[in-house]
Amino acid sequence: MTMLTVVGLMSGTSMDGVDAALLSTDGSAIGAFGPRLFRAYTDSERAVLRQALDEARRLDDRAARTGVLAEAERLVTNAHGEAVERVLAENPDVEPDLVGFHGQTVFHAAERRMTVQIGDGPLLARRLGMPVVYDFRAADVAAGGQGAPFVPLYHQALARHSDLGSNVAVVNIGGVANVTRVGEDGSLVAGDTGPGNALIDDLVRERTGEPMDRRGALAAKGRVDRGTLDRLLDNPWFALPMPKSLDRNAFSSASVRDMALEDAVATLAAFTAETIARGIAVSGGADRIVVCGGGSHNPTLLRMLAAAANCKVSTAAEIGWAGDFVEAEAFAFLAARSLAGLPLSLPTTTGVPRPMPGGVVARP
Repeated sequence: MTMLTVVGLMSGTSMDGVDAALLSTDGSAIGAFGPRLFRAYTDSERAVLRQALDEARRLDDRAARTGVLAEAERLVTNAHGEAVERVLAENPDVEPDLVGFHGQTVFHAAERRMTVQIGDGPLLARRLGMPVVYDFRAADVAAGGQGAPFVPLYHQALARHSDLGSNVAVVNIGGVANVTRVGEDGSLVAGDTGPGNALIDDLVRERTGEPMDRRGALAAKGRVDRGTLDRLLDNPWFALPMPKSLDRNAFSSASVRDMALEDAVATLAAFTAETIARGIAVSGGADRIVVCGGGSHNPTLLRMLAAAANCKVSTAAEIGWAGDFVEAEAFAFLAARSLAGLPLSLPTTTGVPRPMPGGVVARP
């Protein structure tokens, strides 16, 4: 197949901004990595997105854009358009063939066959003057899949490209955490493991106004409340087999709200680490863990994960990956797959009944 130059776009559950990354790919292999750019959301934009999360819970029709959802969709589309225009302006020699536009997830309930990513693909295609692949998850969910995680096929391609060997667990710690286990035979098992950064970010923002626990400094000063942690872990969901998925708001930080901030953050970080370790075990175990996403910048969380999993933990950056842009690159990869009619998800990654193509192509 022909190698395409694709701009991949991702705005994750942490809602910090838009990642844009260029990738040369045919949807099966990685040709070359390209320039990358981050376009942060402003405080006011994040406030609108948080309102959209609340409103989306009441949706019965995934296509409806009532009230603040319409405003949020315009905002998301504009921010993604700006991100593409900026990365291309900074790299005028690059001429992309395609854009992979994930949009912003505002609601995900696979058991209701409902997943909602806001972002106007046709409008973005007209603005950029190039084809845009969007609405990646809908076909999977409509067919009975979990619709998440959606990056495992790219994790597999990265592992092959980097010759990482077998029994590798690639963990993405965004708002929600998920794992892809690449087995000895190249087989994939994947699923969400539980909370990622979302509970920590929300608590730190509420208490301090800061967007996150930078480099795990608060957690490092705190003491894990084992009793509270055990109660948080006492949930049968964590023992369910892969694949499985959950919404950003599936878990609550209410049980730590009366603690000192450092202790509360340490306990939530331990909750994330322990549930990731359990998710890896449920997936079949691993000899090596590679962490990407925002959580890869939290050394306290990484130490907790290494202890909980009793396994070597590396960050994506340490093995030469662009850890903050893996998901953006993944949607470039998946856009190329979509255009070629290749599956985007598998029974072992989302629980879909059969390998499932997906995505919608909007042309300018």
